[in-house]
Amino acid sequence: MPSIIRTTTLPSSETIPVLGQGTWKMGEDLRRRADEVSALKLGLDLGITLIDTAEMYASGGAEEVVAEAIAGRRDETFLVSKVLPSNASRAGVQRACENSLKRLRTDRIDLYLLHWPGSVPLAETVAAFEALKEAGKIRHWGVSNFDTDEMEELVGLPEGGNVQTNQVLYNLVRRGLEFDLAPWSRQRGIPLMAYSPVEQGALARNARLDAIAARNNATPAQIALAWVMHQEGVIAIPKASSLEHVRQNFAALDIELLPQDIADLDRAFPPPTRKRGLEMV
Repeated sequence: MPSIIRTTTLPSSETIPVLGQGTWKMGEDLRRRADEVSALKLGLDLGITLIDTAEMYASGGAEEVVAEAIAGRRDETFLVSKVLPSNASRAGVQRACENSLKRLRTDRIDLYLLHWPGSVPLAETVAAFEALKEAGKIRHWGVSNFDTDEMEELVGLPEGGNVQTNQVLYNLVRRGLEFDLAPWSRQRGIPLMAYSPVEQGALARNARLDAIAARNNATPAQIALAWVMHQEGVIAIPKASSLEHVRQNFAALDIELLPQDIADLDRAFPPPTRKRGLEMV
């Protein structure tokens, strides 16, 4: 077991783990709720203290699962949630945040994200986020599914430079953002938060990872996850709804990919050579 979980630093200078716990598709089936809660609790026990959720996930059901998992442990958890673009107006953000706080059974969200760009002017959403910070309802804010041009627009706004992260689809088969968004973000010290780092499980069954996994005494899924965490300024937030899956994700922190591994992965999953539109699911 690693003695210390690696961290990265937000623009605010706060450090957060490079491995978090995702909750997309949690809360959709009451029969799975106990297992989902237990998985999140085990993650906290292991030191995976960043938990990512959203008002959209199971229409708030995932936030309720998180509330159960962090009961009595709120202060050790770095809690991330998201507001839908349809709720991104000044009044809408306020309402959505209050509703998320009630479902999460907490008085603050550590990092509150705009789930993807929408029709509400960004300046209005940023002003709403800043008002929530002033009120102590959120500690930091960021965005999700923003491409480079959208990030440029954002940081050009008054107080837009307070953005702390951009949560994006990123894994070995979704490398398009490495062409411009990743270097742009690194240059400005804005970490990327990678959702679906194992491509919703598909990379666990990808034969191109078998040889690299074998020589690292790991599974293909662990190699895919370790590769994401190997990237500078990137946080991985895989979902794990079973105890064994949590342990497997945690063990990926121990994998030290060697130059040969990285070269082999680049051959199997080539990096982009031109600009592509940002992918999202």
